[in-house]
Amino acid sequence: MEMQITQDEIGTHIDWKHEGITPRMIDWFWSNMEKGFLLWHPQEHQPLTWVVPPVHGNPIGSVHLAPQTWSDGTFQNLYIRFEDITTLPLFVKQYIVYEHCVVVAGLGFGPESLNVKEPMGYRIHQWQKTDYGVEGKSNAIGIRKKESKEEGMVWAKHCGEEIGNWGVFLPQLYNLFAVVTNTKYNPYADLTVEGKGETLRYKHIQKA
Repeated sequence: MEMQITQDEIGTHIDWKHEGITPRMIDWFWSNMEKGFLLWHPQEHQPLTWVVPPVHGNPIGSVHLAPQTWSDGTFQNLYIRFEDITTLPLFVKQYIVYEHCVVVAGLGFGPESLNVKEPMGYRIHQWQKTDYGVEGKSNAIGIRKKESKEEGMVWAKHCGEEIGNWGVFLPQLYNLFAVVTNTKYNPYADLTVEGKGETLRYKHIQKA
């Protein structure tokens, strides 16, 4: 995997490229994270649980707990919600430029955070097909909790290692679960987006 990190006044951003991975595999991953979460970062992740599981065809509003310890020793166990991209602030939407996208919001550290109005921050992951596989971007944007450049680089190290590990396990995992046709246990959602800025929306997901 090729990767480049940049930072600006809004947050930290990673550009990445993968061979041998398709957009559909990444789309599938986001509704099936519990199946590969330990593989996504074997050194820093603990098992993921769904507080609100994704619905086949629509992961918007699903919430997961993803316990992990980053390279600086910080333990993370946020309630993380999959967002409806139509509701994002415009300055966040403007970072979304690729054909497929998921945006998750870090809500807080207890069940009461399920009701917060303003998230601690957003993580954007976006990708599109290339001749060799996929190219994509991952963005960390602080909202209620602003992130220093140093904190951004700790996130970038962790996220870059996660994205890199897709190349190790994702094609195999996706193909293994292709035999599971019960969508209760193997959901899928097409995360193609269309429009830009104010008109940005999911192409194949009805508004939650």
